[in-house]
Amino acid sequence: MGKRKKNDESSSSSSQKPCVSSSSDDFSVSFVRAEEDDVATTIRDKTASLKSNATHFSAASAAKGGMFDFRCCRSLFSRRRVLHSRTVRVGYGPVGHDANVTFTPNTVCNQKYNIFSFVPIVLFQQFKFFLNLYFLLMACSQFIPAIQIGAPITYWGPLGFVLTITLIREAFDDFVRYLRDRDLNSEKYEKLTRDGTRIEIRSADIEVGDVIIMHKDRRVPADVVLLRTTDKSGACFIRTDQLDGETDWKLRIPVPHTQHLPNEADIMELNCEVYAEKPQKDIHAFVGTLKITDDDNVQDGSLNVENVLWANTVVASGTAVGIVVYTGRETRSVMNTTLPESKVGLLDLEVNNLTKLLFCFVLVLSSVMVAMKGLDNLWYRYLMRFILLFSYIIPISLRVNLDMAKLFYSWQIGRDKHIPETVIRSSTIPEELGRISFLLSDKTGTLTKNEMHFKKIHLGTVAFSSDAFEEVGQHVRSAYAGRLAKHSFSAKLQNAVEAIALCHNVTPIFENGEISYQAASPDEVALVKWTETVGVRLASRDLHAMSLSVQLPNGQTLMKQFQILYVFPFTSETKRMGIIVKDETTDEVTLLMKGADTVMSGMVQYNDWLDEECSNMAREGLRTLVVARKPLSQAELEAFDRAYHAAKMSISDRSQNMANVVNRMLERDLQLLCLTGVEDRLQDQVTTSLELLRNAGIKIWMLTGDKLETAICIAKSSGLFSRSDNIHVFGNVHNRTDAHNELNNLRRKTDVALVMPGSALNVCLQYYEAEVAELVCACTAVVCCRCSPEQKAQIVQLLRKYRAPLRVAAIGDGGNDVSMIQAAHAGIGIDANEGKQASLAADFSITQFSHVCRLLLVHGRFCYKRSCALSQFVMHRGLIISTMQAIFSCVFYFASVSLYQGVLMVAYSTCYTMLPVFSLVVDRDVTATNALTYPELYKELGKGRSLSYKTFCIWVLISLYQGAVIMYGALLVFDADFIHVVSISFSALIVTELIMVAMTVHTWHWAMLLAQALSLGLYMISLILFDQYFDRQFVLSWVFISKTTAITAVSCLPLYIVKALRRKFSPPSYAKVN
Repeated sequence: MGKRKKNDESSSSSSQKPCVSSSSDDFSVSFVRAEEDDVATTIRDKTASLKSNATHFSAASAAKGGMFDFRCCRSLFSRRRVLHSRTVRVGYGPVGHDANVTFTPNTVCNQKYNIFSFVPIVLFQQFKFFLNLYFLLMACSQFIPAIQIGAPITYWGPLGFVLTITLIREAFDDFVRYLRDRDLNSEKYEKLTRDGTRIEIRSADIEVGDVIIMHKDRRVPADVVLLRTTDKSGACFIRTDQLDGETDWKLRIPVPHTQHLPNEADIMELNCEVYAEKPQKDIHAFVGTLKITDDDNVQDGSLNVENVLWANTVVASGTAVGIVVYTGRETRSVMNTTLPESKVGLLDLEVNNLTKLLFCFVLVLSSVMVAMKGLDNLWYRYLMRFILLFSYIIPISLRVNLDMAKLFYSWQIGRDKHIPETVIRSSTIPEELGRISFLLSDKTGTLTKNEMHFKKIHLGTVAFSSDAFEEVGQHVRSAYAGRLAKHSFSAKLQNAVEAIALCHNVTPIFENGEISYQAASPDEVALVKWTETVGVRLASRDLHAMSLSVQLPNGQTLMKQFQILYVFPFTSETKRMGIIVKDETTDEVTLLMKGADTVMSGMVQYNDWLDEECSNMAREGLRTLVVARKPLSQAELEAFDRAYHAAKMSISDRSQNMANVVNRMLERDLQLLCLTGVEDRLQDQVTTSLELLRNAGIKIWMLTGDKLETAICIAKSSGLFSRSDNIHVFGNVHNRTDAHNELNNLRRKTDVALVMPGSALNVCLQYYEAEVAELVCACTAVVCCRCSPEQKAQIVQLLRKYRAPLRVAAIGDGGNDVSMIQAAHAGIGIDANEGKQASLAADFSITQFSHVCRLLLVHGRFCYKRSCALSQFVMHRGLIISTMQAIFSCVFYFASVSLYQGVLMVAYSTCYTMLPVFSLVVDRDVTATNALTYPELYKELGKGRSLSYKTFCIWVLISLYQGAVIMYGALLVFDADFIHVVSISFSALIVTELIMVAMTVHTWHWAMLLAQALSLGLYMISLILFDQYFDRQFVLSWVFISKTTAITAVSCLPLYIVKALRRKFSPPSYAKVN
């Protein structure tokens, strides 16, 4: 590793195409097109990247303090960037680079709009919906004199109000995004210049090839290859919760060649090249190489994901120095930022269908009015005028009222003290919580605590449970003291405990004199803590060594040092992890492995007890791991080292090549040491919560990746399976015939609790998808074991496809639950030990499973019932005034003249009635306590009776009756002046609407009383001030009051009597409870 000579400036490879230098002093950068990249791969990557980066425009101006980035518009029309691999040269580079090659700026831009696109895009988003476009056309028609009806403000007022609210909301949200982007772009970092000095640089100004310094607790601003850390061992921990949701610290390893330099300034003097693959989305993989040239000596090294710090992770320990390889839109975090699918609630779909029905009613009514008037040459003009007159039947304010109600529901749920730290991430579907028919739940971390406790170890001939661990400690201490024979039972137990203490990725962290363990899995922490209780403690660990502190019988401590040669991390695909260590005392090299029994059983030597004991532990509800070892000779180690190094240097299929080498040369004929059992305890109140949900009519399915026996045990202990359930376990299904037979067996049974392995599910769905949906949904409870994340999502899609419109909710806490959560109608994430990935991807985030009961049975019920009442009243408000308009036109020879003019029409749906109607969002038909005490109340909501075609028809009849009474009554009692008709009918209309709201209220709230008082007071003031619409002397007379009161009584009193009789003789369920 040497210093760069001046004549080395021209010693670059001629096979690489030169391009533009990314920094005039420090670096030159060139793209290297990998020969193995074919056209199809390029197109696929371009398409995926296009989707992920749709909202991430260039924001250089935003970073410099301006509010909006004007280049966002240009990026909309620019040609799509082709992603390439690249080689970054540290120091001087060859001259004559291709000036057309540029890198994306390292700016963060999450804004949806810029100063030019804001209004057009927001308006397009609003008017792409038919109803909004309909109202726009109605308003625009008022500029045509032939069909103009009244003042244009009558139509433009409500539409303008809706649009103004939408524009303000979008502008506020985008301004918040701008402020957040500006803070990120303005963060300061230190950059190393060519002479090794440090200069300060903004995050937005960082370029590919810059060597930057990142201190502890600072965000990583771009994707960088780690060159050096301040930790002597070279360990660098990062937090990735903002990238993948996982809360555990991740270990990153710097390049060995640069880590060993005396200081970071020496990095700038290296003749060094870093090759990086083309940008992609996979955050768990990276392919790169590092080449250092020292005179005629060339040193090559491979780079993988352990050598890279992704953008938006946080340095958790020490100070890191790295070279930037990807910036801006090419970073992993941005490429994985995709817009989530916008979920639409069932209530919204039902309301949309009803508004379509109302539109058809408008057309029919208008056509009838034209036909009654007579089809002359101007019939189309009258048709348009009648459509305009009756346009109030379709409530333009309905969408705004529902959106505001949803925001209120979200706020109310978030501040519920009984379910603290609940977060609503999707405020558009709170009513879905009141219609759930299926709840699909993960097991580990959801029904259980994901807090692991070591419970059992089995060595083939004998097993030790928690009450005998003290005896294990005695055996282990005696074996380390050298008192027993090498092949004694204690020595076997020693080998097993030592293997457990060494085979892991746990790192002890010492802070404030206390030790804590950082690991990717709580299972590993439980194993390490258990070895400490039996006398073998993990004293220290770094990248290259590990030490164990062993407690001897005489009270002394024995320190054992091990050199770490290789680590093979656990993945969900391999389901195992391994480590090669060298005992520095004996120089023995040993491969240690642990993993699931399904994969380890084929690697260990023949035995007759492993399968049976795995099943026994699973029946006890324990999570099992098989531990094995294999001594390696020096020749075997050297042969493996050569083959593994060659696989690591490959550019294409590197991970697969490395896995093949490990499998071929190491994972054969391992010595079985022991079988461990770890308990994952049930979460608090899980049993009572499942019983409540079952009584509420919700079918609960458990989807887990655990073994069949473990899944059954947890299902029984949690109460998912009741004592009366007939448990049916699906047999081995390998083909269509097997699937047919098993489904027939299931069909013959009743009151079945089904247990189905993931392998059987795959075959059944392949041939009998509809039959599976029918039979499985008939089961009282379902457990799917050995489920992959993709299978969990498939089950959700199965229910959505064959059980529509029933609503499906999914709840989980881990990254493997994200696909299931996103596929469900309502996704619920648990913010727990395993990480935040599920919580961040979910529509609703809670802290423990028991909170789902209150979320569904209380808040879900309230949200749905309130939105139904709100929707009905908004539609009633439009129907009743349209009925009055129709009667008025009929009486006056089908004249297409508006009954109420100007301000009255605008104020009717805003100032006079909006607050009382909207105050229904705080109404409660039952108390929260009763909703939980009587979960059967929730079962009725699934039938959708609160807002159905039946209830819609009832409200239409009510509107027709009240509108007719008010209009005919006003026409009968007025004397001579038509203005008195307007005064009496409009006043009776307003009072009737307020009384109807009061009659609907179940539990009075101070906000309801205030809304009623304000609305009535505002209208009474209007009667006096608006003398162009009302006769002031008349409205202050007793004649006006008596006539208005009489008409209002006739319109409301019969409905009150009918409601009182129904409540007395056929009360609804909630009335019985109260």
